[in-house]
Amino acid sequence: MAQRDMDRINVGLIGFGTVGTGVVKILKENAGILKDKLGCEVVLKKIADHDIVRDRGVHVEQDILTTDGREVINDPEISIVIELIGGTGAAKDLIMEAMDRGKHVVTANKALLSIHGREIFEKAARKGVDIYFEASVGGGIPVIKALREGLVANRIESMYGIINGTANYILSKMTNDGGRFEDVLRRAQEKGYAEADPSYDVEGIDTANKLAILINLAYGTYVNPGDIYTEGIASVSQLDIKFAKEFGYRIKLLAIAKAVDSRIEARVHPTMIPASHPLANTDGVYNAIHMRGNAVGSVMLYGLGAGMMPTASAVVADIADICRNIRKGAANRITPLSYTEDAVREVGIKDISSLEMPYYIRFLAMDKPGVLSKISGVLGAHNISISSVIQKDRKIGGAVPLVIVTHNAFERELRSSMEEIEKLDIIQDKVVYIRIEENIGAAN
Repeated sequence: MAQRDMDRINVGLIGFGTVGTGVVKILKENAGILKDKLGCEVVLKKIADHDIVRDRGVHVEQDILTTDGREVINDPEISIVIELIGGTGAAKDLIMEAMDRGKHVVTANKALLSIHGREIFEKAARKGVDIYFEASVGGGIPVIKALREGLVANRIESMYGIINGTANYILSKMTNDGGRFEDVLRRAQEKGYAEADPSYDVEGIDTANKLAILINLAYGTYVNPGDIYTEGIASVSQLDIKFAKEFGYRIKLLAIAKAVDSRIEARVHPTMIPASHPLANTDGVYNAIHMRGNAVGSVMLYGLGAGMMPTASAVVADIADICRNIRKGAANRITPLSYTEDAVREVGIKDISSLEMPYYIRFLAMDKPGVLSKISGVLGAHNISISSVIQKDRKIGGAVPLVIVTHNAFERELRSSMEEIEKLDIIQDKVVYIRIEENIGAAN
């Protein structure tokens, strides 16, 4: 029977964890809906996991379970392999072997794709198979499809994303309820919103991996996440959150990418954004991605960025797309990056030191005459002008917070001035500065 005439398509799942369980639930509960929409039955033929005994709360036949992922890959009747084990070791091997056997692949593995995407995508092209990865960024938010298809007519001018639910939950709780980072993190771990080792999330690594994938799609290139300037949120204090409110901002961990001439700005760091912007009001474990296209203007996608069912929803959507391709005999209808292979090119990353923007700067300075003039003198010598100043809780003879918001300044000048100011005898602690994005979504 030719593929285009298939009335059932077999899929195999490798990784029966949280998201894998959600995929099984959707394939079972929404089987009728999927058949009506796809014109064929999606059959889960085999599931591989190291633990096939634990009760996941969803019934599966014992004879489809295996502890060997290669049983899924080697099954000649399985057309689509779903990889949900994560990591960059065994997952990569299994995906590559699946494609070698002519199988299409669905994955949620952002770490793997951000690091080894070029190799994986090139193999998919050589083997004439599809690889879909909607769940790798934004959970249930269809941002990959938006970039690959919905915004294909646009030159993407900028992207701003809140794409890590753990970091956003922590910052939201600190902003809305108060508390120190360490205390809020501990509560997030107790609720299951943060891992026992939260570094991947709170240090911005997960966000950088996801941003690399978005950049690759938006600009037809391959960016290594290690080349993306990355800061985490551990240094954000309650004091900075309160001062941000006074200036009309909220602090978010943003993934930022902008097309600037022939290069790309690519950075992840805590950012002050206007409190009136929809991104500023994306709270809890929700994600949001704001994009600007030269034709469409501003577009924002919002939704749950993680969790069993939202992420599984994205995985099953990918399965559905591939099933449609199989039935029409149209594999590789859309290339992984949406760009033709000969159009994918190297694009340079703009060095963080060359960025120009406003800054929030907090000093712990001695409360005595002449302090502000000394600080402003150093800033002025580095071509940094002051927009606003706040000094509160005066304590004569002691150290108090002094906060300055600058006009646009170059990062290299800002860093040089901070090094110089920290050496002054009027400064009692390390200077804190946070970048400000004032005009999110404005044309470059």
